[in-house]
Amino acid sequence: MTATDDSNVLETRVRSALDELGIADWEWISIDPQYGDTADFCAQYGYDLPHSANTIIVASKRGSSAYSACIVRACDRLDVNRRVRRLMGVSRASFATPEETRDVTGMMIGGVTAMALPEGLPIYADQRLLEMDYIILGAGSRSAKVKMPPQELSKLLGLEFIDGLSQAEN
Repeated sequence: MTATDDSNVLETRVRSALDELGIADWEWISIDPQYGDTADFCAQYGYDLPHSANTIIVASKRGSSAYSACIVRACDRLDVNRRVRRLMGVSRASFATPEETRDVTGMMIGGVTAMALPEGLPIYADQRLLEMDYIILGAGSRSAKVKMPPQELSKLLGLEFIDGLSQAEN
């Protein structure tokens, strides 16, 4: 299977998840894969960074393997060392490596989305996302993004909105 085939499968999975969750108000944005990283996407396509949200996989670094997905505004810094570590109930946590992210989600960095994540993976979203009129998330591959109202994230099973999940970058 080629990278393009993988992208098509993931994008189909994400579109199906949007439909199955009953998320009706979304827009699919097809992009050039070289602009899959959030900052590059915003610069190329004219979106502002605060409306973009990154889905970041966090991994435990001691004891048995544990993972979570965290959704934060692209202009904010995820509080892995205090907030996420406590939410996960682990003594040490860090950003998952690109390889761990791929193994856990089937998605590449620059395309990771909260839609179509493996069942049972805890999902934490920063409460401040709800202040936005829309957010732009990855779409499972580096070839697309999904624009939607952040309130629709509440339809994801297991998702919790967390106050203080991230801090504004200075």
